Amino acid sequence: MAQLAFRNVTLGYDRHPAVHHLNGEVAPGALVAVIGPNGAGKSTLLRGIVGILKPLDGSIHLGGLDARDIAYLPQSADIDRTFPISVFDFVGTGLWRATSLFGGIGKAAREKILRAIASVGLNGFENRPIGTLSGGQMQRVLFARVLLQDARLIVLDEPFNAIDSKTTVDLLALVKHWHGEGRTVLAALHDMEMVRTHFSETLILARGPVAWGPTAEVLTPENLMVAMRMCEAFDDTAAACAADGVSSRAA
Repeated sequence: MAQLAFRNVTLGYDRHPAVHHLNGEVAPGALVAVIGPNGAGKSTLLRGIVGILKPLDGSIHLGGLDARDIAYLPQSADIDRTFPISVFDFVGTGLWRATSLFGGIGKAAREKILRAIASVGLNGFENRPIGTLSGGQMQRVLFARVLLQDARLIVLDEPFNAIDSKTTVDLLALVKHWHGEGRTVLAALHDMEMVRTHFSETLILARGPVAWGPTAEVLTPENLMVAMRMCEAFDDTAAACAADGVSSRAA
């Protein structure tokens, strides 16, 4: 059974589509990069996968997963860092689905949180307000929260954007560790060299599918140029449209 299956999926906002007619499957344990120009619909697709957005048309099948089986790392810009919460408490929100919002944190849960913080190299930061952290430190905190969720499907939106090279190396090692454990990982990315080197499967998105398959086959200058042209030509005021027969190619 596929871990994810897209059946003619169209996603958007206020009936205006941002992703058109996506078809394809993601195998359990796959490591998939989702790439495309700015405005290609990458974040929209990820929000659809985790259930924040409902499809305007078509369907997304999760291979029997429920909400507890999915971990989502949003873009850091989507996090309100003015909210008065410590690193410890923020990372601890990764346990909410297991303990409930007001369920309290016992000794075992506290130890899990401390281990997650240590795993991302932030020993000693437990009581720091998240508003005082650098961009790289905040990204480590977000990864620690994902660690706590212990999910079978991990969805990462621009996880390496605007962080230092040391943090990138450390967090990429975590992604590869998750993949090695057999978890399914999808990541929206901009760094083509990182995709080429570390991600075995790639979906090129430009409001619709351009190419999907083994990275060595689909990450070509020709496909990237097609993606750029498709995004430039897209009408942001367009209404949801009928299926046009375009389908993606999954490995």
